[in-house]
Amino acid sequence: MGVPVASENLLGSYLRDRRLKLDPAALGFPAERRRTPGLRREEVAQRAAISPTWYTWLEQGRGGAPSADVLDRIARALMLTDIEREHLFLLGLGRPPEVRYRKSDGVTPRLQRVLDALDPSPALIRTAIWDVLAWNRASTVMLLDYGSLPPEQRNILRHIFLDPRARAAQYDWEAVARFALGAFRVDAARAGAAAEVEPFVAELCRLSPEFAAMWAENNVRGHHGEAVKQIRHPILGPLAFEYSAFAVDGRTDLSMVVYNPATPDDAERIRSLLPKS
Repeated sequence: MGVPVASENLLGSYLRDRRLKLDPAALGFPAERRRTPGLRREEVAQRAAISPTWYTWLEQGRGGAPSADVLDRIARALMLTDIEREHLFLLGLGRPPEVRYRKSDGVTPRLQRVLDALDPSPALIRTAIWDVLAWNRASTVMLLDYGSLPPEQRNILRHIFLDPRARAAQYDWEAVARFALGAFRVDAARAGAAAEVEPFVAELCRLSPEFAAMWAENNVRGHHGEAVKQIRHPILGPLAFEYSAFAVDGRTDLSMVVYNPATPDDAERIRSLLPKS
């Protein structure tokens, strides 16, 4: 009979597999002839700043469960991707790692093509702190021309609270602002972005008394994945959209937001404003 999967040393097997895939010379270790490919156990331990004996025990399934700090060090030593690091934590501790926010400066060409294919539905990619990284033509003509702003100004909350055009577009600006701020709190907290949020919030509190008052209320809102949104466009007038937010595969720090026109007539009116390609 085969060995039950539950009794296998899955963590040790994964560590060994990742270790054997690394190039010693590329990481500054002697490139002399080796019996096996990849790094030696003591080399991984050196890169992770842990005891070689302790690392050996982990691969052999001895010594008990490692700490989160040790797994983080090993993940860096083995140059694991985010998804590989998550898998390491699931094997070692039975849970994913604590979230850690990472600043994003752009999206892949594939994601941009997805946005472009959604015209005439306005669509954008935002970070966990609601910085807008990418958008399509419909978003430019219907929501905001983010391309006309410096990158550090491309933030949805900044637009809502500091741009008069945001107030003019909303039928109930205060309700929209409160909901957005409550959802923002949840997104930022889940992403572990407290360090990035603090100076941003301090700036908006200085620039917008309404933001300061709402922020002090400490309200949070469940993130709505789908909703109907009504706006007033300066050229087209009233428009209705089915709002949806989606997680971006492989990027837990990013969301895709799509405003799908509620009627074929709304879609045609938006299309009439799009530049001819």
